[in-house]
Amino acid sequence: MKGKATSFDIAHYAGVSQSTVSRALRNSHLVNEETRKRVFDIAKKLNYKVDKNASNLRTQQSSTLALLLFEDPTSDESQINPFFLAMLGSITRACAKEGYDLLVSFQSASADWQADYEDSHRADGIILLGYGDYIDFQPKFNTLLEQNTKFVCWGATVDNRPDLTVCCDNYGGGKLAAEHFIAHSRTDCAFIGDASDHSPEFFSRFQGFKDELLANNVKINERKMANAISTEESGYHATRSLIANNIKFNALFAASDLIAIGAIRALKEANINVPKDVAVVGFDNIAIASYVNPPLTTIEQNTTVAGQMLVENLLKLIRGEEVRSTLLPPVLISRKSSS
Repeated sequence: MKGKATSFDIAHYAGVSQSTVSRALRNSHLVNEETRKRVFDIAKKLNYKVDKNASNLRTQQSSTLALLLFEDPTSDESQINPFFLAMLGSITRACAKEGYDLLVSFQSASADWQADYEDSHRADGIILLGYGDYIDFQPKFNTLLEQNTKFVCWGATVDNRPDLTVCCDNYGGGKLAAEHFIAHSRTDCAFIGDASDHSPEFFSRFQGFKDELLANNVKINERKMANAISTEESGYHATRSLIANNIKFNALFAASDLIAIGAIRALKEANINVPKDVAVVGFDNIAIASYVNPPLTTIEQNTTVAGQMLVENLLKLIRGEEVRSTLLPPVLISRKSSS
């Protein structure tokens, strides 16, 4: 064959239409596996290269997704919650598998960030990781919905559109923490986190924790609750405030691992032994949780599956397919901080 191979050449040798070739090369679900394999094999033999720019002009799609991260206060300069760093790897691999590029940016980079991406055709859809104060974020959700922007969100349920959310069963995770304490005869419980509508994930974890304790005739004293955002420093100061007020407890459930790590530091400084005096359970199972002294018992959210589902659900929205809400099961990872 003379000259550069085209999709029409592949169609000729494969015995299918050019449009079928285009769909097969995009891994469209409309093409069966046998035909898709035949098209790819012929394309490889012909040394065919997809012209992404030409393809994008025809489809008015960029073959790119945008991942927008909310800036979190951290002990280093990353300003990224380590839980989201773990999910970032899974999202990147899932995009590559589907033939999509990934743009990564902070949500605070622009006052009108949705226009920077989908509206300018830089991305076909948006993945949101983190949102800060949920109440403050509501207007941005509403803007995205009004503009019919294709987006999915980790964690926060978007009003009347649960299909736009991928999240862990936070309520069930809270119940697991309570069950674990009860099984170890630790029923004088404290909770650290934001148990309010401003942080719906934390609130749901607290509700599951409280309800399971109540089902076993155990009540949480409000004096044994301290507010904290998801940082080590916040967990440290919240725990110190409980200790300073001479509030006693033998079990502490933290709404995140970072809060729990800060809590352990405060307990150690006060010569309170973990887990002998106070058992501690966190939430997330971030990488550092197993390296804390003592290693942290935690409720795991599967970041690998979460990243895959965010990409999969967003691509379904882009293709106009039905998307169902995704609720991932939590798993208790038992370590020495509570045994």
